[in-house]
Amino acid sequence: MNNLFADLPQTLETEQFVDLLKRDNLRIERILSQGHRSPERGWYDQDEHEWVLVLEGEGRLAFEDGREVSLTKGDHINIPAHCRHKVIWTDPDQITVWLAVFYR
Repeated sequence: MNNLFADLPQTLETEQFVDLLKRDNLRIERILSQGHRSPERGWYDQDEHEWVLVLEGEGRLAFEDGREVSLTKGDHINIPAHCRHKVIWTDPDQITVWLAVFYR
């Protein structure tokens, strides 16, 4: 048995991505952010759909069509494959714990 909140660092210099489960058409990942965001240039443009849930902390996503979505503890969103997006803000004062489910 494992725990999503085990071994959380006090602070993060770099964003952390850990695969929790990988199968042919499914990947579940824990992401830890603290003031991190996507690079200024470029967008995530994934072949997989992504369902993402914020377990702790806060983050904000931007989409190529101009939409912005703020997510706090318990909020989740489904991002279709090839829907170009990026993380534009995460809380700098606490670690944001994301659970991302990638599926085909």
